[in-house]
Amino acid sequence: MKALQQFVLFVIVLCAGLYVWIAYVPAARPLLERTGIPDLLGIEFPPVEAAQGGQGGWGGGGPSKVTVATVGETAIADRVTAIGDGRAKRSVTVRANAGGVITELNLQPGARVEAGQVIARLQDEQEAISLEQAQINLEDAQREETRIKQLSATGAVTEVRLRETEVAVRSAELAVRKAEFDLSQRQIVAPITGRIGITQIEVGDRVNAQDVVATITDRSDILIDFRVPERVVGKIRTGQDVTVTPLGLRDTVMTGEVAAIDTVVDRTSRTLLVQGRVANADDTLRVGMAFSVAMTFPGETYLSIPPLSLQWSSDGPFVWVVRDGKAAQAAVIIAQRNSDSVLIRSETLQPGETVVTEGVQTLRDGAEVAPVDAASTAAAAADKGTL
Repeated sequence: MKALQQFVLFVIVLCAGLYVWIAYVPAARPLLERTGIPDLLGIEFPPVEAAQGGQGGWGGGGPSKVTVATVGETAIADRVTAIGDGRAKRSVTVRANAGGVITELNLQPGARVEAGQVIARLQDEQEAISLEQAQINLEDAQREETRIKQLSATGAVTEVRLRETEVAVRSAELAVRKAEFDLSQRQIVAPITGRIGITQIEVGDRVNAQDVVATITDRSDILIDFRVPERVVGKIRTGQDVTVTPLGLRDTVMTGEVAAIDTVVDRTSRTLLVQGRVANADDTLRVGMAFSVAMTFPGETYLSIPPLSLQWSSDGPFVWVVRDGKAAQAAVIIAQRNSDSVLIRSETLQPGETVVTEGVQTLRDGAEVAPVDAASTAAAAADKGTL
């Protein structure tokens, strides 16, 4: 008996709720008409025009007053971020060309050197003596050549003897050049302009040929190697701007550019190697630092509507669009929700059209409306609050 009473009470509450839904929810009528329940139960609704006439406007008859907004367009940016390693614009490991004892050293760690500057000298007394001996031999050969040429004018010297003196002069010249080269190998010069790293040699140390003397790096620009996904291969270009943030200096944001793009996509990671370049004029960056690199590419363009204009039905999301003074439903597909807008796709909605944001409760497809621009309403409210 108690179960029967509970069932009867449930039916009464269900009927009351159904009545309230039908009477006060405008979207109930189209849904019920599609299900065929009113015909089955013998329920007749008043004509649409009568319903609209009794609810038109905000407290009066005629067209329904609604607040509208304009449909805009927004492009979703495709942002790619990656972690890359920094390296110098140029870096050279300087090695000794010959073996010997270091007699002069101009290496201060961190100091700047210019290309061609002598940074170290090896003991070169033997080479200097050889150069002086070669110069003496050259002078002697030149004097002999001058004497033979004077005698050849009188016919007292054969052509063979004249040729021998010319060969001797040429050989002496080559000997001087070789001695000069050997002497030049006793000094070590900077091949590029840059800064010297920490060295482990001192004056008096003996070095052998190909021993490392110093490392010089040109870090006026820092090159950053990073990888991007293959989906942006067709969008990335040399010279394109990149945003660079050193991981060790989170508050430092720098702008660089794409310096080089590899030609092969890695099959394992499906990424492409890219080289960025960022200026280091104030010398705050160092080789080997890690960087966060961000690139932005233009994405797909979507329609933009206010969140309040988005409505739902059994068929999915839609908006009320105002055309020729009448309201019409336009189905939409949601692409992205933001705090101040909703990005959508629609086959029937176009940019620049107006959609209803307030007053949708009384709308029916084809109903006449009196649009009020949302911006104008907000400005009027602001002026009223100021007064």
